[in-house]
Amino acid sequence: MSAVTNKNSTNKKNIGIDQTLPHQIEAPSFKDTGMELQPPFENSFGVTIGDSNYSSGNSPLENWSDETDPAVMAGDQWVHPTNDIGWNTTENKELLESKKPPQGYPFMHPTKDVSRGTD
Repeated sequence: MSAVTNKNSTNKKNIGIDQTLPHQIEAPSFKDTGMELQPPFENSFGVTIGDSNYSSGNSPLENWSDETDPAVMAGDQWVHPTNDIGWNTTENKELLESKKPPQGYPFMHPTKDVSRGTD
């Protein structure tokens, strides 16, 4: 696994293996979809998003009070593009599967119908 650096954090490791998230039993595979697993990132609150560790000392959830505005937990900075629970839904799994090439190997070419007109 390789470490990557982004503008808001120190080095963060990509937690995927071969375009999958094997630690999540229901997570789909991004392999052959044209989408690549993205590494975790740190948002403006200093919370790492997408590392599958669901608590952080900097999170408003961990420091909630009567004065906390729930709106601070809204927005794209709280959603990881590829390590998000939303990918585990049937609809999003089907979306990823539709992006994969047909799995007819070894009996068919991935882009050409070589049997056309032979019968």
